Amino acid sequence: MSVTTGIAIYFVLWWVVLFLTLPFGVRSQHEDGTFAEGTDPGAPVLAKLWWKLLATTVLSAILFTLFTWLFLTRRLTLDDLASLWGLLK
Repeated sequence: MSVTTGIAIYFVLWWVVLFLTLPFGVRSQHEDGTFAEGTDPGAPVLAKLWWKLLATTVLSAILFTLFTWLFLTRRLTLDDLASLWGLLK
């Protein structure tokens, strides 16, 4: 795997993990009972975005390292993935 391919895969993985972590721990103004004037009741009170960015980076690095190791040691191949998804018989 080239460095450019690795960076591209990590970039896509990072965004997928970010969208998975965004909903965790968010409380809306309606749930919290505090409303800011002129905002939607469903708006988050405190999103804790820096913690989610840190968690996303760490989790993405762990997943990327695991799958890269599996790929480079040939424990997981593209044929394995294709047969898992039913593309090869």
